[in-house]
Amino acid sequence: MRTPNGPAARVVVVGAGFAGLAAVDALTGSGADVTLVDRHPYSTFQPLLYQVATAGLTSADVAYPLWAVARKRRARFRRGELTGVDRESREVQLADGTRIGYDYLVLTTGVSAAFFGVAGAAEHALSLYTRHDAVVLRDELLAELECLAAEPSGELHITVAGGGATGVELAGTLAELRNIALPATFPEIRQERMQVTLVEAGEVLLAPFDPGLREYTLHQLLNRGVDVRLRSAIGEVREQEVVLAGGEVLRSEITVWAAGVAGPAGMSALGLPTGRGGRLLTGSDLRVQGDERIFAAGDIGLIEGNPMPQLAQPAIQQGKHAAAQIRRLMHGKDTAEFSYQDRGIMATIGRRSAVVQLPGRIKIKGTIAWLAWLVLHLVTLLGHRNRITALVNLSWRYLTWSKGGGVIIGDETPPPRHERAAAGERAHRR
Repeated sequence: MRTPNGPAARVVVVGAGFAGLAAVDALTGSGADVTLVDRHPYSTFQPLLYQVATAGLTSADVAYPLWAVARKRRARFRRGELTGVDRESREVQLADGTRIGYDYLVLTTGVSAAFFGVAGAAEHALSLYTRHDAVVLRDELLAELECLAAEPSGELHITVAGGGATGVELAGTLAELRNIALPATFPEIRQERMQVTLVEAGEVLLAPFDPGLREYTLHQLLNRGVDVRLRSAIGEVREQEVVLAGGEVLRSEITVWAAGVAGPAGMSALGLPTGRGGRLLTGSDLRVQGDERIFAAGDIGLIEGNPMPQLAQPAIQQGKHAAAQIRRLMHGKDTAEFSYQDRGIMATIGRRSAVVQLPGRIKIKGTIAWLAWLVLHLVTLLGHRNRITALVNLSWRYLTWSKGGGVIIGDETPPPRHERAAAGERAHRR
């Protein structure tokens, strides 16, 4: 613990998502010796990953270098993957064997896809939680479209599992890609040859939203030609098929899993208490149960009896709260309970279509909501360059889709997965 004339308290923040960056930011000027750890050298702006996946933004548009973040906040950045926490010696261990001492530890590692035991989902479905996921999905989509353009009688079926914000935004943008960009970019492909299906096990889409906004979202997706399947749980995912729990088989060359989250692999090996989905159990002050010096914030944390929505705002507020409690502990004060301040939620469906729900029963939909969504996401991007390039690329996308613009390709588009798998099987047989 830091004293006025003693050494600075060592604070290690693991994870550079919304919660981690908020914690580092809130510790600026505290006198603490702050180290930010992440397995990537950049922070990813996850709300716009679906735009990368649908070839509207480059992967660089949603990434910001962490050494720049650390420098501006008088912290240090250390690239590494967390593999262990030694609570007795107060050290975290990284995959390369490095050990970093701490007085206070803030875990904000984020989450990964939760497949809920669905057979074949982990093997055959694509996720959309990281920058790498988005690039893989974009390359897969473009590879399938190129293949489809060369096959006059072929079809492409894309299934999106999960009717939350990520699933809705991805399905809506894929439908617009087909409806607006396809005729100019791939004139050989008729629109009806590309099918987009959104599968949701629950009764409604966007469950946290007002019923009127949910209904609007459903109608907007249907009007864009998305096949929406409500009350349809997935029982199995195969190489090019999705099997619903009722037995119906849907053809699906690309299956994207956006149906839930869980703690990242290896979290249970840390020896910390976990709850549903492998997330870390915390008290009301965000300290991990059973440890007074370890905090968990953002999606990885689970306040027992008071789960938070897994959105950017709760993560940011929790990151700030964890930092504030460390400041209190550094000065010998007791911690305070975390209280979430609802500042509203929003989701976009496509061009000139979005839903916004603000405190005080304020509900907005349509073009105004879409512009509000666009402005907020551009403003909250890290870095002026990212804001400018994202604005240019999104403006170009929405203004030139019908003329063949707005589709960003990678350095090299691989062949579709099923072709790569078949080639591998042929080589194996030889």
